[in-house]
Amino acid sequence: QVHLVESGGGLVQAGGSLRLSCAASGRTFSSYTMGWFRQAPGKEREFVAAISRTGLTPVYADSVKGRFTISRDNTKNTLSLQMNSLKPEDTAVYYCAASTRVLVTTSRADYVSWGQGTQVTVSS
Repeated sequence: QVHLVESGGGLVQAGGSLRLSCAASGRTFSSYTMGWFRQAPGKEREFVAAISRTGLTPVYADSVKGRFTISRDNTKNTLSLQMNSLKPEDTAVYYCAASTRVLVTTSRADYVSWGQGTQVTVSS
């Protein structure tokens, strides 16, 4: 399985931006559909965004559509999440995840490898 390490979290004011990165090692990165999930205190882990193996098909949760952009660089084995116009409700631990599904999936159960998470805190 692929090993994933997130970075780039932090504290930002509402309306600000952050860019999360996920470095992958192990099996071929380009063979995985990749996704970002987040978990706020007391809530279940939820889907944020996912991207196909080629990077041509991004999918977003309605709550982040138009504000977040997912991308990947298969030559550098990295996944990114550009987060703009951040809101306090975006506060959560953000996780990078890898799926062996051919098609882009939003289901947490389809993801087989997970990073350790990075904290994003948006102050009002």
